[in-house]
Amino acid sequence: MTGDAILWPAVVQAALTYFIYWLMSKRRQAAIAAGEATNRQFRENNAEPERSLFARNSLENQFELPVLFFAVVLALHGTGAATLAAVSIAWIFALSRIAHAAVHVTTNRIRYRRPLFILGWLAVGLLWLLLVLRLAGLYPHQ
Repeated sequence: MTGDAILWPAVVQAALTYFIYWLMSKRRQAAIAAGEATNRQFRENNAEPERSLFARNSLENQFELPVLFFAVVLALHGTGAATLAAVSIAWIFALSRIAHAAVHVTTNRIRYRRPLFILGWLAVGLLWLLLVLRLAGLYPHQ
């Protein structure tokens, strides 16, 4: 369950990003159809209706912490440090991002979103720590 298995959480994260692109597009189309917005508002990113704004903000968020996740996953894979522990932590990250995005595009309640973000942030930090330990020769190969 190691080696290439660490790539699956990255595939899930990429799929989540594509899903949010789709959701944002659907919400924007619905806002235009309902007369709540015009194409110009989306072109200039001003006065976007709340529901599509939540999706847009969630999409932007997929290009912040997940960038560090993708980098460390590839580095762990390339250095042979994709152990069961690393794969498990990567899954924690991917699942926390799904939950975080679900809150972000629905209620957008910080009370629920923040702990999910922190969980993912800690998971990525642990993955980077594993990589540092591997590079220092203190963490085993798979």
